[in-house]
Amino acid sequence: MTPSDQARALVLSRIRAALGVTSKDRKREQAVEGRLHNHPRGTIPGRARADHEALLDLMITMLKSQGAETTRATTPEEAVRVIVGDLGAHNLPSILRMGNDPMLGALPWDTAPLLERLSGRAVPDDRAALSGAVTAVAETGTLVLVSGADNPTTLAFLPEVHFILVRAGDVVGSYEAAFDRLRAIYGEGSLPRTVNLISGPSRTADIEQTIVRGAHGPKRLHVVILG
Repeated sequence: MTPSDQARALVLSRIRAALGVTSKDRKREQAVEGRLHNHPRGTIPGRARADHEALLDLMITMLKSQGAETTRATTPEEAVRVIVGDLGAHNLPSILRMGNDPMLGALPWDTAPLLERLSGRAVPDDRAALSGAVTAVAETGTLVLVSGADNPTTLAFLPEVHFILVRAGDVVGSYEAAFDRLRAIYGEGSLPRTVNLISGPSRTADIEQTIVRGAHGPKRLHVVILG
């Protein structure tokens, strides 16, 4: 047991002692088990319970309010054109880093023969990267990304421009619905090592209340909603 584990165990033992909890308190154990199994809901705002097209509009509105760029692409070919066009419009090299996500790999990249695609984790010299979102939460305009070889976490933090593609059908209203989707994909108690929730480009106002972008991540976030 590490020193941090020992410290945590000590704190928890003191809390249990103060509450009069013992290892034989089956009632508390059942309460915890029930909560983990039933996934109780909090208060879900009305805007998160709208019809799907309204949720897509809300998703775009919330993303834009947080400084992200958004584009609705009706076809995979259009999605590729949007990404390539963005690189050109901002005078960026026609180079894109991405993982092994089958959804992204299936895009018609042959329609962009001048684009160089690099595979694997991001490196400091990468200027632009593309990730695929498992789902997205319209309530707050938040993309849900999971770690792994399909979408390495470094793609969301190292390059100065981050493209995220999410299918329109994967946009849901609330966080509760988003985690339902994660559990449906990965199984109960089997979430990926890391789940990143992204709602806009990196920015901070720690110094003299002046907004600075790219402090601890991409300066720009461009979300492409496919479908």
